[in-house]
Amino acid sequence: MRVYLALAAKRHDVPADVLSRARTVIETAFPVPADVIRAREWHGRGVSLLAWTNEPGDTRQPPLISEHDGRVIGLNGHLADPADVTRLPGDSVGGCFSAWIARDGELTASTAVNRVCPVFYAETPDLHVVGSRALLVHLAAQPVDRIEHDVLALQTMIRQGFFLSDETPYKGVTALRPNARLDVQDGRRTIAETPLPEAAPAPTSARAKRAAIGELAEALLATVTPLRDLSEPVNLALTGGRDTRILAALLHAARVPFRVTTNGLDTHPDVIIARQIAARLKVEHTVIAPQQTAQKDAVLVEHPLSRTWETLRTCEGMTSAYESIVSYLPYSGKPTMSGQSGETLRAGSLNLLQTDLGDKALLRRITTTFAKDEKMFTADANEHARELARPWLARPNRLEALDHLYIWYKVGRWQASARAGSLRRGDPVRPFLDNRVVRAALSLDQGWRLSEGVIYDLILRFAPQLRDVPIEGKPWRFAEGMTKRWFWSRLPAGHMPTARTDGGWSWRTSPGPALTDILRRQVLGNLDVLTPVVNADEVRALFADPVVRKPAQAWHLYTVSTLLTGLYPGKEPEGLEQITVSTPDPAR
Repeated sequence: MRVYLALAAKRHDVPADVLSRARTVIETAFPVPADVIRAREWHGRGVSLLAWTNEPGDTRQPPLISEHDGRVIGLNGHLADPADVTRLPGDSVGGCFSAWIARDGELTASTAVNRVCPVFYAETPDLHVVGSRALLVHLAAQPVDRIEHDVLALQTMIRQGFFLSDETPYKGVTALRPNARLDVQDGRRTIAETPLPEAAPAPTSARAKRAAIGELAEALLATVTPLRDLSEPVNLALTGGRDTRILAALLHAARVPFRVTTNGLDTHPDVIIARQIAARLKVEHTVIAPQQTAQKDAVLVEHPLSRTWETLRTCEGMTSAYESIVSYLPYSGKPTMSGQSGETLRAGSLNLLQTDLGDKALLRRITTTFAKDEKMFTADANEHARELARPWLARPNRLEALDHLYIWYKVGRWQASARAGSLRRGDPVRPFLDNRVVRAALSLDQGWRLSEGVIYDLILRFAPQLRDVPIEGKPWRFAEGMTKRWFWSRLPAGHMPTARTDGGWSWRTSPGPALTDILRRQVLGNLDVLTPVVNADEVRALFADPVVRKPAQAWHLYTVSTLLTGLYPGKEPEGLEQITVSTPDPAR
């Protein structure tokens, strides 16, 4: 994981005390042990670029800070081709990254098309402060060691568990939008944005479809081609679903050595189908069976305060503790890959939730995404949510609006925050997050992508031998209604319904009375910090039953409450006992 902080003075030089404070607070803002943090710095006239990493050596390219043609460049994330560092910032560069560029009197920070490697910025009377961690930017911009929260901005955290805006939990700190560039020259800041690519109409002939998919296929191949030269095979987490199947086919087509692993029992569709895929592609397949234990009527789980402290530390108050964040492990350079964000190739998860694609239904989806549970919130909070929704509701193309909402917020805020946990462990290649791949996907008609015809054709393009392998879950969308399957038709193989297993129960979604009581006492005992955005009576009603009826919202409230009452930054809670949560009685 890499962390950057850029400081640009409005007059004269960057004050020494600000630099000193930044060096001190990095141990708070960087969620790894202090003894694994390494630092690099560059200082020029009126501009400083500070960088930190927990990478154990200097072998990863491009370097943490490098100099090219009079420019100092930092790269947060990775490039498909490290040599492209000299082309930054650039719309056509492949990879998953944000760029930091400095020289005397000048500073540039830019996001890629999905801003999954974020840039945050703030301003003081004397400085422009720009960084890859929101809390670090806030602490560097504060004249004293104090945190000020933007309580109204946190209304979206309580509704959805992440940010549906460019706001952050910290006053004065804003997330740079997707496909945007922040420039500071001689103390003056400007921000330029480029709209996301507009989708072309769906092609009407087979030849036109093949041509339209060609750019997307090339972009996907470019993400993995450099992996051919690695010293060990890529490990792909493979399921029976759509997104990881594309990756298996992609690695096969690119002639990248890889092996696959699948979690589950031999009877689970994921394992059955993944085994077929591995056999067709002639790659090693390892099945990791779940641990078998004696039947128990309860489980012991970590105390919510410990869980939330780690989530706040890792995600900076921008992801709810309801989510399971990848825990810290020492950094590893081993190549890994998963299907994260594959919905980009299928018009985004918000469109995929829809069965009704009528105008009213799509408008309702946009509205409820921003203004969910209105009764729970104050008039000010609801008006704020409606204001955030307004430009999206005004878009005439509803499928495009939901498609872009997914990129802006589900990827650009939720994943950007939550993936910080896994980035501490390494920097895995994520083809579906690649700048070129996302641009190429967004250029294809939303309805066509939503039909799943695009990803099906990609699979056949990369690995036609997978044509007869069934899919796990629901049938392919484009095949619904087709009844005959001739050898010359496009109708794919059948599907295997998702298996229902005991793994469907979760203590987070069925918290039981003991865990509910802990959540309740924190939230109701500190209602005063939440009342600027929530109605106290509605919150009390939420916790009225012995077991809370909406566990996700209870966790969101708990996360925001602990943030506002000062759980983090602060010392990790100690001496907290585990909580007993009863498992469901199958006889009931």
